[in-house]
Amino acid sequence: MNVHGIMPLMESDLTTWRHHPFWTIPVTVVAMLCVPVLPLVMLLSAPFLGLRRSFKVISPYWIRTAFRLCRVDYQVSGWEALPASIRTQGQPVVFMSNHESSLDPTILIDAIPIPVVYLMKKELKWRHPIGWASMLAGFIFIDRSNPQRAHQSMAQAAQDVRAGKNLLMFPEGTRTRTGRLLPFKKGGFNLALEAGVPIVPLVTVGGFSMLPAGSLRFTPGRCRVAFGAPVYHDAYPDRDALMAEVRSRMEALWLSAQPDAPGYGLSVDGA
Repeated sequence: MNVHGIMPLMESDLTTWRHHPFWTIPVTVVAMLCVPVLPLVMLLSAPFLGLRRSFKVISPYWIRTAFRLCRVDYQVSGWEALPASIRTQGQPVVFMSNHESSLDPTILIDAIPIPVVYLMKKELKWRHPIGWASMLAGFIFIDRSNPQRAHQSMAQAAQDVRAGKNLLMFPEGTRTRTGRLLPFKKGGFNLALEAGVPIVPLVTVGGFSMLPAGSLRFTPGRCRVAFGAPVYHDAYPDRDALMAEVRSRMEALWLSAQPDAPGYGLSVDGA
């Protein structure tokens, strides 16, 4: 298992920081400040670096700096085993991940070595700096104001993926509040089928213990990101079979990552 991006922490350091009540306060403040500052820095640099390049250049550096300050360490495994066509951006894919924590989107932007985009609600596009920065980064916005517009937005998203964008989705649709894998929603699988691209399952293990849903208290720690082999839709008879296969592979990745995640026991709740 190789370390990606973040300097590894000593286990004694992690234990000390995890359980010291004083240090969780400034670390939480730093983590909260990093969220709005990154989009502002990107917006200010866009005239000099270009719209997309400002995101590609600044976000990994900012994320790694913020994680060092907040004492977040993560490790990546399985990436080098993916086909070269995916690792070199020759084949667009839909990445599908579990959703343990608000940290997941930030960690995965840096942990996935190639550019990825997210689906976001159209209402967020102009609402705050994160929406502005997401627009500059080429994220895909979905109009959910009515079923017809939602369908058109998803069709456009599938076209964007076919054209070369790598999409990162959370098939659960929301963060878990128990640490367990929630039932999957069908929208992401419909999109992948319409786009005609493989699905790459992956999991994050550890974020739930650092920043669970509904909590503002951040606890430093370690996260593991594990990639699985791509799932090709033409090997399965329908969407439900494809969904079941992706879920099965994600569960297997979880179980393989669990023993190496200090202080965090992962359980799986079937759909």
